[in-house]
Amino acid sequence: MARVLMVQGTMSNVGKSLLVAGLCRLFSRRGYRVAPFKSQNMALNSFVTREGLEIGRAQAMQAQACGIEASVDMNPILLKPTSDVGSQVIVSGKPLANMRARDYFQYKKTLVPRIMDAYRRLAAGHDIIFVEGAGSPAEINLKAEDIVNMGLAQMIDAPVLLVGNIDLGGVFAQLYGTWALLPSEERRRICGFVINKFRGDQSLLDPGIAMLEEKVGIPVLGVIPYMDLIIDEEDSLSNRLRDGRPDAIDIAVIRLPHMSNFSDFTVFEGREGVSLRYIRSADRLCRADLVILPGSKNTTADLEWMKEVGLAEEIRKFAERGGLVAGICGGYQMLGQRVSDPQGLEGGGSCKGLGLLPHETLLERNKELTQVRGHFCDDLPGFWSCLCERSLNGYEIHMGKTNLVDFPPKDRKKDREDWVCLDQVQSTSLQGSIHGSTEKDDLMKDDLRTEGMILGSVLGTYVHGIFDGTGNAEALLNAIAEKKGLSQRYEPREAADFAGKQYDILADCLQDYMDMRQIEKILNL
Repeated sequence: MARVLMVQGTMSNVGKSLLVAGLCRLFSRRGYRVAPFKSQNMALNSFVTREGLEIGRAQAMQAQACGIEASVDMNPILLKPTSDVGSQVIVSGKPLANMRARDYFQYKKTLVPRIMDAYRRLAAGHDIIFVEGAGSPAEINLKAEDIVNMGLAQMIDAPVLLVGNIDLGGVFAQLYGTWALLPSEERRRICGFVINKFRGDQSLLDPGIAMLEEKVGIPVLGVIPYMDLIIDEEDSLSNRLRDGRPDAIDIAVIRLPHMSNFSDFTVFEGREGVSLRYIRSADRLCRADLVILPGSKNTTADLEWMKEVGLAEEIRKFAERGGLVAGICGGYQMLGQRVSDPQGLEGGGSCKGLGLLPHETLLERNKELTQVRGHFCDDLPGFWSCLCERSLNGYEIHMGKTNLVDFPPKDRKKDREDWVCLDQVQSTSLQGSIHGSTEKDDLMKDDLRTEGMILGSVLGTYVHGIFDGTGNAEALLNAIAEKKGLSQRYEPREAADFAGKQYDILADCLQDYMDMRQIEKILNL
């Protein structure tokens, strides 16, 4: 069986996911067969495995750090919040049901066999498993039914590193308070503390570290400096989701209340002269060159929110002026004429869309989960021709079917020239922006189902990762720069190579700032 080490935190957003990723990278570089594991993840950022199963994006990222393919066994339970009091419960990669928090709390212990089966399969094929907890083990109101922190540590007999975030302040209170609230048998599992996201002179921490170690008898095994890495993070607590200042090229992502899969836009980060802003008010559209509507776990509620804050009307005006608008997944659904939810999957009812694309969406219980590979066709219209014939490697996660309800009349020649339907046929070339072999004349059919479309300056698609293919983001940025008369040009960066360098930076940092000899001792290496 594999050796195991668990990383728990004093709260959310202390850096557990990246610490696990760094450890995975570090030990996989040493030749060990390493895998990540998280029994239960609550996040709207998710990923589809090759088998068409859904897991948390963080575990897919950690698998990439290990240099292995993501597996559903790495995250057997995923909770995707649909409201303030309920979530979609995904078990072994497939949706089980929508549950209110209290109902799930009473139900989740029945999932322990599924958790243990997944863990045992991973452990049987690997040398080391790095396990990530969730939230805090000191959430004493939830401890009785815990399956993700100390409850899991007991089930798999795992030693625990406890991590605190000093960037938020009060790190010694975080660590000591968490330890103090645990029963003695759980305290004994903690083999070391880690102080994360530190800025400044580390010697100033020495008196606090000495006092903490004296009080609890547990060593501080690392003080990790703050790192500004471009690595996919888990959820909307990410401090990257901010509204910064516009730059030479300005990309504005609408920060929806139920935004999902913001990792679609990581490819635009860290670019000279490019600002990637997440905005929540109409006045922040200002001089955007591209407005993106991201995925959503509650499309109708987020549509209504955009109308309430004035964003819906401003986006319509922006598109009417020829401004570039892209919608992905839920954002694509919002760009149409209407979104209907007759089964109450997201609260029920029907909501008028932005009216920028001639389709409507009917939400259905069946969930589309698939990886998508192909390339853009050679006849994309207008601005979007910058993506012609480029490769695509993404995935779909959505509920609902989208159908055409209107098409530019034959006498409006200009509109027809600006129109492309992105009807998907897996593993073939893209007719439009996703896949397909649909002839444009067939688009007159009222019942045609579509996986995406382009009309003028507006692009919509169900495919996550549409900009991730080698050169895609750069082609888009270069086309925007040319449109604005800028001299800046962007060279393609291979996504896997770039991510690998980020993981290596992270692993090198852990090597330098953590007591690796003690970590090896804990792992019995």
